[in-house]
Amino acid sequence: MTPEEASIRIAHLVDEINRHNHQYYSLAQPVISDFEFDMLLEELIRLEKQFPVFISPDSPTQRVGGTVTKEFESVAHKFPMLSLSNSYSEAEIIDFDSRIRKLLEVDIEYVCELKYDGLAISLWYENGMLVKAVTRGDGSKGDDVTQNVKTIRSIPLRLTGDFPTSFEIRGEIYYPHESFLKLNQERETDGLPLFANPRNAAAGTVKLQDSAEVAKRKLDCWLYYLMGDKLPFASHYESLQKARSWGFRISNNLAICRNISEVFEFVHDWESARHSLPFDIDGIVIKVNRFDQQQQLGFTAKSPRWAIAYKYKAEEAVTRLLSIDYQVGRTGAITPVANLDPVLLAGTTVKRASLHNADIIRLLDLHEEDMVMVEKGGEIIPKITAVKPEFRVKNSKNVVFITHCPECGSALVRSEGEAAWYCPNVASCPPQIKGKLEHFISRKAMNVESLGEGKIEIIFDQGLVHNIADLYDLTYEKLYGLEKTFESADGTIERKISFREKTTENILKSLDVSKSVPYPRVLFALGIRFVGETVAKKLADAFPDVDLLIAADKEQLVSVDEIGDRIADSVIGFFSDPKNLTILERLRYSGLQFRIESKNEKVSDILKGKTFVISGVFEKFSRDEAKKLIEQHEGKVVGSISAKTDFILAGEQMGPSKKEKAEKLKISMIDEQTFLQMIGQDT
Repeated sequence: MTPEEASIRIAHLVDEINRHNHQYYSLAQPVISDFEFDMLLEELIRLEKQFPVFISPDSPTQRVGGTVTKEFESVAHKFPMLSLSNSYSEAEIIDFDSRIRKLLEVDIEYVCELKYDGLAISLWYENGMLVKAVTRGDGSKGDDVTQNVKTIRSIPLRLTGDFPTSFEIRGEIYYPHESFLKLNQERETDGLPLFANPRNAAAGTVKLQDSAEVAKRKLDCWLYYLMGDKLPFASHYESLQKARSWGFRISNNLAICRNISEVFEFVHDWESARHSLPFDIDGIVIKVNRFDQQQQLGFTAKSPRWAIAYKYKAEEAVTRLLSIDYQVGRTGAITPVANLDPVLLAGTTVKRASLHNADIIRLLDLHEEDMVMVEKGGEIIPKITAVKPEFRVKNSKNVVFITHCPECGSALVRSEGEAAWYCPNVASCPPQIKGKLEHFISRKAMNVESLGEGKIEIIFDQGLVHNIADLYDLTYEKLYGLEKTFESADGTIERKISFREKTTENILKSLDVSKSVPYPRVLFALGIRFVGETVAKKLADAFPDVDLLIAADKEQLVSVDEIGDRIADSVIGFFSDPKNLTILERLRYSGLQFRIESKNEKVSDILKGKTFVISGVFEKFSRDEAKKLIEQHEGKVVGSISAKTDFILAGEQMGPSKKEKAEKLKISMIDEQTFLQMIGQDT
């Protein structure tokens, strides 16, 4: 394919994929299958790698992330990003309407919208292209999070239609319930603290340093206010309908209301209907529709006079505490869970609620058989928010957090600075062992699908496995004929699992296939605390042989991008345990992958013993190609600058923080021409 042909094909693919993104993520009306979409995207990625000069800022490939931002630049808002006045009663809405009518002395038309519970964002467009995304911050200045926001597929990178040359549109980035629950499940698997609600998770995700990690989390966004100089619209409602035609995701759940009765009708309709939404709202926003009337009303120092938010009261219920279970997680963390007298809350019957940790129990001053207030945190996770001491049973005892593991009896420990108590018996505590086994065989780890659905519990209970290395000692004779009946709480048979001929053969085959799983996933499968999927990949890239990782000291570990003290200490602690090293050697003997085979043919050893950090954009090669060249000459590439770094290969747009650190440590910064001279390719 010639460059001219590539340019035409790439432009066509960009247009087509962007159109399908809009159909799928904004309109929820896909017109092609996921497979067909993936094929188009793969073709675009392949062509852009072959002809990088044709990569455009609005290319769908920019949504996968990969940019690392150490510091988010503070940006002044073109228009102050104020918050809304909140109201909690209908009387306050009536007062708001009376003030508006008194000031304007004309008929008023309102627009009622859902009040999304997420992170406010301002998107700036120039000539139809997204040029900047800025958080609210203090209202005057916010953080530039453009690279992270580009990963949100419902936000258009390029517009279509008759859009203004320059404008700003504001909205709310949020976590859909499904994505939020998946995120917390993954964090629980990795031994990380859970997010309390989708709002906090969305705010934390937008400020992550690695945009590739943001892309994985599947945030979404609703847009709800257009602003700019001399926009050709008379009303807010009209501007939103026009913005939808340009490609923006504008909700259909908004209405023009011509009097306060219609406003209350909208408010009341959504008070119950909000529970069926796949995302959180915490109220309704009421805005004066006409822009000229908004200008007349103006602003206070903190909020617009022409808008107000009606906040729904969080649904809560009072019920009795029956008992507390203490669950032991894969990492040994002890989580107290309250068993409650069943109560209806936000459309579902709640029987259990999290108490999080010992500190929460102490702060609540929780007693046995207390009447408690239960609320759905973020409308998803039931939690106990308060105790009703006036209903306390006479002479009831304080709830005291347990001191020993409920499963193995080991005395619990608590690390400084952590809220959770842990069972330290990692080698013999049954829930921890089963949790580690289940994590090891999971899809993102070793992907031993045939061992799911309760089979791990059976082979553990039979004493066939005590750690992950034992899995590879399983034989047909050991497995065939095993079975277990699982009963529900009322004693009825729920299901029965039997290890018949086909089942046994599939398990052994899956285990054999797992021996080809690449090293980064094996590292993740080991279940090292705080080492999730992304961290495992970064560690494997920095230490392509597990023996290098075992030998790494703390300084070497924290020099890897996104590896801090906590992760480094956990990795060192894991590989300092002789039991873990024994398991690792058994896994290696079984044939598992513990190194990345270099695909680069050695050219010379001219860079042997030299460590490089690559930063910026280059004219003659990509960053991946630069890494390959360094490794072909036996050099090493790491993600972060440290005292052990020998050279910074610096291109255009090098990060200012990296440059400052390199100068402080007096590390040599070389351009691409100097680098090519070093390896003898400057001709």
